[in-house]
Amino acid sequence: MKKILNVKTKYGSFNCIFESEKDIGGYSVEAKNVQGAVSWGKNINEAKRMIVEAVEGAIEAKAIFRIQ
Repeated sequence: MKKILNVKTKYGSFNCIFESEKDIGGYSVEAKNVQGAVSWGKNINEAKRMIVEAVEGAIEAKAIFRIQ
Protein backbone atom coordinates (compact mmCIF):
# COMPACT_ATOMS: atom_id res chain seq x y z
CA MET A 1 0.00 0.00 0.00
CA LYS A 2 1.32 3.44 -0.96
CA LYS A 3 0.88 6.60 1.11
CA ILE A 4 1.91 10.14 0.20
CA LEU A 5 2.94 12.13 3.26
CA ASN A 6 4.42 15.60 3.61
CA VAL A 7 7.79 15.52 5.35
CA LYS A 8 9.44 18.63 6.83
CA THR A 9 13.20 19.16 6.46
CA LYS A 10 15.51 22.10 7.13
CA TYR A 11 15.11 22.96 3.42
CA GLY A 12 11.32 22.93 3.37
CA SER A 13 8.52 20.39 3.09
CA PHE A 14 8.44 17.62 0.52
CA ASN A 15 5.80 15.13 -0.55
CA CYS A 16 7.17 11.62 -0.10
CA ILE A 17 5.82 8.27 -1.25
CA PHE A 18 5.86 5.58 1.44
CA GLU A 19 5.29 1.99 0.37
CA SER A 20 4.92 -1.04 2.62
CA GLU A 21 7.45 -3.75 1.74
CA LYS A 22 5.69 -7.05 2.30
CA ASP A 23 8.61 -9.30 1.36
CA ILE A 24 11.30 -7.64 3.52
CA GLY A 25 9.12 -5.72 5.96
CA GLY A 26 9.24 -2.04 6.75
CA TYR A 27 8.67 0.88 4.40
CA SER A 28 10.53 2.15 1.37
CA VAL A 29 10.23 5.88 0.78
CA GLU A 30 11.19 8.39 -1.90
CA ALA A 31 10.87 12.15 -2.18
CA LYS A 32 8.86 12.97 -5.30
CA ASN A 33 10.80 16.08 -6.32
CA VAL A 34 14.31 15.40 -4.99
CA GLN A 35 16.42 13.30 -7.33
CA GLY A 36 18.27 10.53 -5.48
CA ALA A 37 16.35 10.90 -2.21
CA VAL A 38 15.28 7.35 -1.36
CA SER A 39 15.40 5.41 1.89
CA TRP A 40 13.86 2.65 4.00
CA GLY A 41 12.78 2.19 7.62
CA LYS A 42 11.57 -0.62 9.88
CA ASN A 43 8.37 1.35 10.49
CA ILE A 44 6.76 4.53 9.17
CA ASN A 45 8.39 6.76 11.83
CA GLU A 46 11.88 5.45 11.11
CA ALA A 47 11.25 5.80 7.37
CA LYS A 48 10.29 9.47 7.92
CA ARG A 49 13.51 10.13 9.85
CA MET A 50 15.56 8.40 7.18
CA ILE A 51 13.99 10.27 4.25
CA VAL A 52 14.66 13.60 6.00
CA GLU A 53 18.37 12.69 6.05
CA ALA A 54 18.22 11.52 2.42
CA VAL A 55 16.50 14.72 1.21
CA GLU A 56 18.87 17.00 3.10
CA GLY A 57 21.89 15.01 1.89
CA ALA A 58 20.73 15.09 -1.74
CA ILE A 59 20.12 18.85 -1.61
CA GLU A 60 23.49 19.50 0.04
CA ALA A 61 25.33 17.28 -2.46
CA LYS A 62 23.65 19.10 -5.34
CA ALA A 63 24.75 22.46 -3.90
CA ILE A 64 28.32 21.33 -3.22
CA PHE A 65 28.89 19.56 -6.52
CA ARG A 66 26.56 21.75 -8.58
CA ILE A 67 24.66 18.72 -9.84
CA GLN A 68 21.87 19.52 -12.28
